[in-house]
Amino acid sequence: MHGSRAENAQLIENLTAQYPAESDALCIVCPPFVYLQDVGRGLRGTPTKLGAQNLCADAQGAFTGEVSAAMLKDVGCEYVIVGHSERRLLYRESDQLVARKFAAAQARALIPILCVGEQLSDRDAGRTHEVVARQLETVLELSGADAFKHAVVAYEPVWAIGTGRNASPEQAQDVHAFIRARIAARDARIAAETSILYGGSVKAGNAAELFGMPDVDGGLIGGASLKADEFLAILAAAGAPRPGKG
Repeated sequence: MHGSRAENAQLIENLTAQYPAESDALCIVCPPFVYLQDVGRGLRGTPTKLGAQNLCADAQGAFTGEVSAAMLKDVGCEYVIVGHSERRLLYRESDQLVARKFAAAQARALIPILCVGEQLSDRDAGRTHEVVARQLETVLELSGADAFKHAVVAYEPVWAIGTGRNASPEQAQDVHAFIRARIAARDARIAAETSILYGGSVKAGNAAELFGMPDVDGGLIGGASLKADEFLAILAAAGAPRPGKG
């Protein structure tokens, strides 16, 4: 919940003017609902895609204050984040509700960015895989592995979001490999093609090392996305050629 029309316009102007010419990374910008149309206009004619931060699990009706997948599609969104850790923790969104939101997005041809991840107490207790498996399997049970042909997964270690503390590249790789294996248990081909992003205090200084891990395909960027120079450096790292990765 950051930004204003003026701040957003400046950020998008900087992003489009300095977009890395040789980068093959896909960039998606997800502003707050009220700025979607403004930002979408600023992105026209650029390679950057528009996404939203959340959506309602219901298609339409008496749900005051909510925003549907159809509405997001109507204003030009191609992507939408579902199950962000802040939605799960602060607004008590259950695994089941997140799975319904995932399905609602795909019903309107939006690509969901499914967030999964553990709290510090879970990691300290050795429950990281258990928590991530539960969150992921709830979606797989409702939508099936085929749904991940048109979806992105983002691993968010909750203890590393906005704290300045990030998972080590090896810790990130461990969970990303686990996620890919869970999907592969249902469909190995889809698992190999699914993009799995890391989100947790990604910065220009650690992006290249994180993205160099074999199962880390990019980043879900929070605070660093509010600073054009920092975000552009992360984008450049995401698009840089890496041995063994397409």
